[in-house]
Amino acid sequence: MFVAHLLAWSPGVIVLIAAVTLALVFGSYRLMTDGRFGGTHKVRGVQEMPDAELPESLLAETSWQDDMGERATLLQFSSAFCAPCRATRRILEEVTAMVPGVAHIEVDAEEHLDLVRRLGVTRTPTTIIIDSLGHEVTRAAGAPTKQQVMTALDSALG
Repeated sequence: MFVAHLLAWSPGVIVLIAAVTLALVFGSYRLMTDGRFGGTHKVRGVQEMPDAELPESLLAETSWQDDMGERATLLQFSSAFCAPCRATRRILEEVTAMVPGVAHIEVDAEEHLDLVRRLGVTRTPTTIIIDSLGHEVTRAAGAPTKQQVMTALDSALG
């Protein structure tokens, strides 16, 4: 009975139902994953090396190498027309004001494509927490909450 009614629907209605279903599934996925800090990301050019052979810093030989924090750095990749990037900037600036020894560096992804490619940044905003030696500790794609940043920073500094 249900199949007979389904077949009676126009193809447009079936496509609309499929599109809405896919949008809901994708939206739910993004809601669960946006702004969550996860594991580290392998930097291009760095293969499986012992820690002693790792490059001194992700920001070595960039204009930001001297702007890093004493304890950690919140490295944010943004783009000009990204609304979540502005919210992320505000949150990261609040966190750096609260936590001594932590710096916030914002990089325009469109202006620095070489660094974006080298670090494997695929969307904006992306926030990378870098330890005092310049090594990536964790990263989040999407806009994190202040609590997510504080929790990730605590584990990075701990």
